[in-house]
Amino acid sequence: MLTQYDALPSGLLDLPAARLAELLPGPALIHLPGRHVPPLFVSVLLHGNEDTGWQAAQTVLKKYATAELPRALSLFIGNVEAARAGLRRLDGQPDYNRVWPGGEEVHPAEQAMMQQVVDAMRARGVFASLDIHNNTGLNPHYACVNRLEQPFLHLATLFSRTVVYFIRPRGVQSAAFAELCPAVTVECGKPGTPGSVEHAAGFMEACLHLSEFPQHPVAPHDVDLFHTVATVKLPEDASFGFGTLAADIDFVPELDHFNFRELAHGDLWGQVKAGSAARLQVLDESGADIGERLFDYQQNEIRLRRPLMPAMLTRDERVIRQDCLCYLMERIAY
Repeated sequence: MLTQYDALPSGLLDLPAARLAELLPGPALIHLPGRHVPPLFVSVLLHGNEDTGWQAAQTVLKKYATAELPRALSLFIGNVEAARAGLRRLDGQPDYNRVWPGGEEVHPAEQAMMQQVVDAMRARGVFASLDIHNNTGLNPHYACVNRLEQPFLHLATLFSRTVVYFIRPRGVQSAAFAELCPAVTVECGKPGTPGSVEHAAGFMEACLHLSEFPQHPVAPHDVDLFHTVATVKLPEDASFGFGTLAADIDFVPELDHFNFRELAHGDLWGQVKAGSAARLQVLDESGADIGERLFDYQQNEIRLRRPLMPAMLTRDERVIRQDCLCYLMERIAY
């Protein structure tokens, strides 16, 4: 159930993410007035263990506790129950960033709630949308967009010159809001990384001060643009590990160091146990498995068949099972 507020609940800004469920009955959409309208929309804690967005919102809102916000703000606080447990999502819950309008998964209650959020913001009008995340691997700070339109790129490059364009997975917040306004997802590295809260808070405040988006294109020297071409998943019935020889799929221990490195044909990712038929599931933008085109399994070794750049590689086995191993990208000439 979604609860909407027209003011900050008393004491909310004093609570860490893990204690928000003490004050909020569930996901909350908080509408705050500001000098300019329409409002900026910000979503945080779609994944309960990614708290940089909430800390950034606290930082900004505490700064304006006795002053008017430069622009109206609508803040969506997502999975507070998972945040209480320090998890991406609870067992039995869907991923809160896969159930927005346009998604393929079927979770009626959560989908209805996210539709309610979108409808509320459509009614108010919305200037821009920011969805603030962390990840579990070794990644730089970067921005993601679902459309290669100039306002989206201007918004993204306010956060980082590294921008990733993707259309899968479906059902993500930024894609739903792209129907309403320029929208971006920002990835702020691992939770607790020094400087991540300050970076996200600075980005949020910069967007609150924006009066409009520039009409001119983003300069080519201001952006490194990549396109997500595939999602890599593990087969459910296969065991895996990192330096775990007994596993069906044994990845090299330093796999998460490959993030945002342009890897070459033949680079080693790991090995498959002798006699095992386990293979990585590599889904392209249409959902087709293209794993045999991208990975080679000769001599039971897992090697790239072509140059690619991975993102969001992680060694967190729970996150891998709940989401994916990584995404594979190609550089886009811009």
